[in-house]
Order: sequence, then structure tokens, then C-alpha cells
Amino acid sequence: MLLRCLKGEIQKCRRSPVWLAFVLLPVFPAILGTGNYLGNIEVLDNAWYSLWSQHTLFSSMFFLPALLGVFCAWQWRLEHTDHNWNSFLTAPVPVRDLYGAKLILAAVVSLLSQVCIGLLFLLSGKLAGISGPVPPELPGWLLCGALGGVSVCAVQLFFSLVSRAFAPPVAFGLAGGILGLMFTAQGWGYMFPYSLLCLGMRANNPQMELELPVFVLPALAYIVVFAFLSLRYLKGRDIAAE
Repeated sequence: MLLRCLKGEIQKCRRSPVWLAFVLLPVFPAILGTGNYLGNIEVLDNAWYSLWSQHTLFSSMFFLPALLGVFCAWQWRLEHTDHNWNSFLTAPVPVRDLYGAKLILAAVVSLLSQVCIGLLFLLSGKLAGISGPVPPELPGWLLCGALGGVSVCAVQLFFSLVSRAFAPPVAFGLAGGILGLMFTAQGWGYMFPYSLLCLGMRANNPQMELELPVFVLPALAYIVVFAFLSLRYLKGRDIAAE
């Protein structure tokens, strides 16, 4: 059943304009980060590591939360329109599978976003004339960033579920990214999901040693807690003509 639900979610996504945001949004932090690197190259003298710090400074705190917020809000948008909740809740499929398909697809988007960021990073480095080997830590930055992104997706899916409007969850994602910066600056990054996105990518500090157990456990906890809240909300929702 879960696989069928996932195929259904993919079918809904195939011709959606939401992919335009997925294609365009990662490009902006790459351009801004590379421009900032080239404009301060006398200070940012650590080649690939300095370039990564500039790329992630913009992407992890502003553009990625917005991208994930848009995608998660769109996933529930179809259910919030017309009478689609009636069809959704009366489908002969467990609610956990219906929700699980959305969470899995959001997790895939989080991973693809990191892949896109990694490719743009490599391309930007070559265009900026950076020589030398690519940082071997790059796969770890991207994978941990993807896990942090999944925790953000779980939060965003819940708020997109309970909010009928499209814009508030997206604004919540943007605000979460800014709050994540504040939590990280205060040393409380492991306590906040949007900070986990920054920490996983080593935003603005690529040589930081990440305590993996301390990072992974809260990320998984946020995913489990907000998945539980979403399922509880779905199971308590009435079928009604809206």
C-alpha cells in the first residue's frame, strides 16, 4: 500500500510547477555565495572550504527552508482544495501509508536538493578557478544536511497539514531558517530542527567536527514526533463537505 501511495504522490508531482522552485532556488545561493567568495578572496583564502562556507551561509538559512516549505505546503495543497479531504480520508488505504508517502517524497526532495547544491558547488569552484582536490568531507556535509532537511520536512508537513492556506507554512519555513541561525549562534543548534539543517551542512564552518550521535538523535526525534502529531491529526479529522 505504501508503494502505491508513493507512486500516486509522484504522479501528482510530475507536471507540477513546484519543480520550478526546486530548479531555481538552489541557483541563487550558488550565485550569491560565489560572488561573495570572489569579492573577498583575499580574506577567504581556504579555497574549497571558503567557497562552501559562502554557499551554505545563504542556502541552509534562507533558500533551503523556503524550498522545503514550498514543497511540503504544495503536497497538502491538493487535499485542501475542493472536497479532496473526503476522497483522501475514505480511501481504502491506512492513513499512515498516505502520510508516509508524503514524508518519503519530501525526504527524497531533501536529498536531491543536497545533490543539486553539491553539483553547483563543484561547478562554481571550477568557474572561480579553484584548484586542488575537492574536500573529502563533501559527501558527509550533503548527507547530514539531507537528514537535517528531513527533520525540517516533518515539521513543515505538520504545519502545512493543519493550515488550509499555502503561504503561512512557507513563511513559517523562512522564519524557522532565521531562528535556526539564532539558535546556532547561541550554541543551542542541536535543539532546533532548522538549526540541524545548518549544522549538518557545516554552514559557514566546514571544518567543524560534528558529534554524529548528538546530531542524529534529535533529527530522528523531530521526525518521529511530528510524524506522530500529523497522524494523530489525520485520524481525528472528520470527513466533511468544505
